[in-house]
Amino acid sequence: MPPEPVKHGAAEAPPLTVLYDGACPLCRREIGVYRGLKPLQPDRPVCFTDVSDATVPLPPGTTREQLLARFHVRSRNGELLSGARAFLALWAALPGWRYLAWVGRLPGAAWVMECSYDVFLRWRPALQRWATRLDRPKADHSAPPAAK
Repeated sequence: MPPEPVKHGAAEAPPLTVLYDGACPLCRREIGVYRGLKPLQPDRPVCFTDVSDATVPLPPGTTREQLLARFHVRSRNGELLSGARAFLALWAALPGWRYLAWVGRLPGAAWVMECSYDVFLRWRPALQRWATRLDRPKADHSAPPAAK
């Protein structure tokens, strides 16, 4: 779903835009948590864009494959952030998560977070398969067997 249109007045900053993989069950769960939160600064919205939707326009100079491979955020100044830097920018805008953003500003912390994210990305396909199995509806075993 494309982000909701936002009017930008002279005093308003453009929204922080989260570019996520809506086809990924892990990503959908995480984004669902973030979407349920109101930004710390109501005049600085956070928009969510599912880049797995082929009808969604992409930021200039990007490919869908690139955006689906890692977590990305387009900052309010238009800079495209990925990986740990993207998470830190998002977390800084949300209540309950800004403390992780503060931790990420400690010397070496963002580097450790990026390394951890890279490890997660190697495991992501297996974790996606596991999450997809959890999303499937279970067979209804309470129904009587069909007559032969």
